Amino acid sequence: MKRYLSQRLLLTIPILLGVSVIVFFTVQLVPGDPIATMVGAHATPETRHLMAHRYGLDRALPVQYVLWLGNALQGDLGASIARQTDVSGIVATAFTNTLTLTLFAASIAVVVGAGLAMAITFSRRRTSRMLSSIVSLASVSMPQYSLGVIVIVVFAANLAWFPAGGMHDVLAPDSYSSLVHHLILPGLTAAAIPTGIIARMFSAALAEESQEPYVDNLRARGLSEWRVRRHIVHGSLASLLTISGLQIGYLLGGVVFVEVVFAWPGIGELVYESISRRDYPVIQAGILVSALAFVITNLVVDVARAALDPRVRASGVTA
Repeated sequence: MKRYLSQRLLLTIPILLGVSVIVFFTVQLVPGDPIATMVGAHATPETRHLMAHRYGLDRALPVQYVLWLGNALQGDLGASIARQTDVSGIVATAFTNTLTLTLFAASIAVVVGAGLAMAITFSRRRTSRMLSSIVSLASVSMPQYSLGVIVIVVFAANLAWFPAGGMHDVLAPDSYSSLVHHLILPGLTAAAIPTGIIARMFSAALAEESQEPYVDNLRARGLSEWRVRRHIVHGSLASLLTISGLQIGYLLGGVVFVEVVFAWPGIGELVYESISRRDYPVIQAGILVSALAFVITNLVVDVARAALDPRVRASGVTA
C-alpha cells in the first residue's frame, strides 16, 4: 500500500505542473485589457506603463509564469486587479462556499444515484426498473441552467418555499438554518447530472459483478437473494467510489451555471465575474484551486479504492 501511495504521489507532481501551465497560458487568451480596467481606456501611456510594471504585465509570458508559480507555491496568489485586495482571501472564501455546495450535492447524488442503480439492477418489477432508468436518463439530459431556472420559477417564485438565490438571509447572515434553506435548490440542481451518471454507471458495474462466477456459487450454497445482492454491492464498491470521486471533482469545478443562476458566491461565480472584469490574478487562482481540488480528490479516491480492492494495489498506478 505504501508503494502504491508513493507512486500516486509522484505521478501527481507532473500532473499539477501541467495543470499550472495550462491554467496560466489559457487565461492569457481571455480578450480584453486588464490595465484599461484599472486606469480607464483613456489613461496616459505613462500611467499604463506604471500599472503594467506594478503587476508584472510588462514582462515576457514565460517570466510571468515562473514568478506566478513560485509565488503560488508559497501561498501568494497575487493581488486582484479589479478589487485591489489579496487574491488568496477572496478565493479561499469562494472555494469554501463551493465546497459546501459540492458536498451537499454530492451526498444527494451518491445516495440517490446508488439507490436508482440498485433498483435498475435488482428490482423484479419491470415498472420499477423502467421508472428508475427514466429518472436517471432525465437527470443526465437536463441542462443545469434550464433546471435551475425551472426550480426557481416553481419553488421560489410561485410556491415561495425556498429563496431564489444567495447564501444567507440578510437578517440572519450567520444562521445555519438559513444556510440550509438557501442550499436546497442549488444543491438539488447541481446534484441532477451526477445522480444520473452514478445511477447508470453503477448499475452497469452491478450488472457486470452479477455475472461473476462467485455469485452462482453463493446461490448454489443456499444463500438468500438479499445476502447475494449484498455481496454483489460490496464487490462493486470500488467502482462506486471511482464514479463518485469523478463526480465530486466535476462538481468542484463545474457548478458555475448553478452558482450564477442562484447567485451562490462560489468559485464558479467568482471566475465568471472576474472574466468580465479581466481580473487575471483572480481567474488564474480560481481555476488553479478548482483544478488542484479535482486532482487531490482523484488522488484520495485512488488511494481509498486501493485500500478496498487488493487488485488495484497489485496492478500499481496503471489501475
